[in-house]
Amino acid sequence: MNARQTLLDKIADPALFEWDPDEVEALQLEAAREVFAERRQQIPVLDRRARDVGIESIEKLEDLVPLLFFHTTYKSYPSSFVEKGKWKHMLQWLTTLSTADVTDVDVEGVETVDDWIARLRAAGHRVLATSGSSGKVSFLNQSEGDYQRKKRHFTKTMGWPFVKPAQDRPFFSIGPSKGFNSAVEASNIQAEIWGREGDIHFLTDDPLLIADVSAGASLRTRMAAGTATPSEIESFREKTAQQGTRMNERLTELAEMIIAKRKEPVFVAALWAQHMMIIERARELGVGDGEFHPDSVVAAGGGVKGVKLPPDYKEQVTAFYGNVVRPMGYGMTEMAQRWPACEHKRYHRPPGLIMLPLEREGERLLTREDAKDGVVEGRFAFLDLLFDGRWGGIISGDKVQVDFGRCPCGRPGPTLLDTITRYAQPGEDDHIGCAGTIDSYVKGALTQ
Repeated sequence: MNARQTLLDKIADPALFEWDPDEVEALQLEAAREVFAERRQQIPVLDRRARDVGIESIEKLEDLVPLLFFHTTYKSYPSSFVEKGKWKHMLQWLTTLSTADVTDVDVEGVETVDDWIARLRAAGHRVLATSGSSGKVSFLNQSEGDYQRKKRHFTKTMGWPFVKPAQDRPFFSIGPSKGFNSAVEASNIQAEIWGREGDIHFLTDDPLLIADVSAGASLRTRMAAGTATPSEIESFREKTAQQGTRMNERLTELAEMIIAKRKEPVFVAALWAQHMMIIERARELGVGDGEFHPDSVVAAGGGVKGVKLPPDYKEQVTAFYGNVVRPMGYGMTEMAQRWPACEHKRYHRPPGLIMLPLEREGERLLTREDAKDGVVEGRFAFLDLLFDGRWGGIISGDKVQVDFGRCPCGRPGPTLLDTITRYAQPGEDDHIGCAGTIDSYVKGALTQ
């Protein structure tokens, strides 16, 4: 068994977060060497980058830094490709960032970006799209093997260290059950590992269409710039209001089901505002705080921009559900192996995830020698060893604090502190030196 597989299989060990960090990191270096040697043969833009910076093999973790792709690389396609329905061009672009050649996928008759992804899925490429809050969506290829390994990872880390998924409880996800977004994929995996057969409930079975998400983000951008027409704005608001009415009616129905099952372990995942609506219905039914079964798993999150909530909404949600399990994890679409949080709200590193904290500019690796009192602050970057559908080396836009020492929970580090923020908000520039370089390789490959 090679080093990569040894690290990935460690996820099945109940003591996976108690492994000696020096032993983990020695194997990670060996695995990075293996993966890079294989991927540069499969992904020409990675090979070109390696040749340009003079890296023939990975001898130390610092060698990975110039080989990382900035997260925006996965949205480096010309917008006109999507706007004008140039789906074959989109296949060519996706091939430059994939280990597989996808240019033979049949796109005859494709009309929307969702059709395009559906054709790729049908051909065995499990492409994911990001939320596109900035108006342009990232597309990331993954293989069927990537998906199966991701599902195993979720099974072993969701609920850790408090409770294990056992397909034994009512499952409620206050979101869509269908779509090509990574959040929808995660919800479906959780439904499969937590939910009791016949007792799995989503807010809607209407698909989350990437075309609608992108159109909405684009219109909001044009509204802010004052270039959207009154008819466009009115049409968008009318459609949003109709959808909101339907979703609120369904949420009320789900809230009553959740409240009725509160004496047994349940799984509930919702945004903060949705939790507040569940509380409002509970109050109408005369249900007070702290009545949920203690083995229930309740996940909350999401921004509250544009939603009026009381200042103490988090405290109200906490009090309502009472002493239940609240799983925390750090993840993103670009990273398959989420970091679960321990009893002290520290995020623990999966063995198959090589952490590469960088200076803000994204050019220098930060190590224990850079730490003050054992902690460094920097830009989060990583090589996710799980992927074989693409290169798993990414520089994110997240600012993190890494503690290289032992966690207060008693397990060895490194851990991420619960202080994660973004270097730039949506719409703001977060430029780093290497971003344009990789994108230029991609554009160059498209013109060949």
